[in-house]
Amino acid sequence: MLVENTPIEGLKIITPKVFGDARGYFMESYNHDRWFQVLNVHFIQDNESKSSKNVLRGLHFQVPPFAQDKLVRVISGSVLDVAVDLRKESKTYGQHYKILLSNENKKQFFIPAGFAHGFLALEDDTIFSYKCSNYYHPSSEGILLWNDIDLKIDWGNIDFLISERDQNGLNFKGFNSPF
Repeated sequence: MLVENTPIEGLKIITPKVFGDARGYFMESYNHDRWFQVLNVHFIQDNESKSSKNVLRGLHFQVPPFAQDKLVRVISGSVLDVAVDLRKESKTYGQHYKILLSNENKKQFFIPAGFAHGFLALEDDTIFSYKCSNYYHPSSEGILLWNDIDLKIDWGNIDFLISERDQNGLNFKGFNSPF
């Protein structure tokens, strides 16, 4: 596997080795020992979602002590994936990083605790998978407003499908980060 650092410390792009031939392909999408050597994280829960084109989910996070490291990937379709740095002591606090994840490129994106996370489905029937280092704890979930002007995330100019909950996220300006 190839591991790349991003300009924001802690965020990593992982590209697994893919072995393909006329029959299709094979890849190891996760191996605890190998990934632990790189990420130093034990994952305990897997989640999967299916989204139609233009569905935007996020920007979600869980506060300590239920904060989560995530390893995300796309099984089918493609997404614009975004992580926002919420670590107050970080030199990149409030900055975001975007990456295209797809069933074609097979890239995985590691997002440590201390980041808000969201994605935009770019195709119908997009299946998104993520491993988490902590269990989901509903009362510990936080949501930042996906289109907050202070975050300056360019999602593109389309008609998004967004849950009411995500439309009512917190503004970054008044947000007191627990990280």
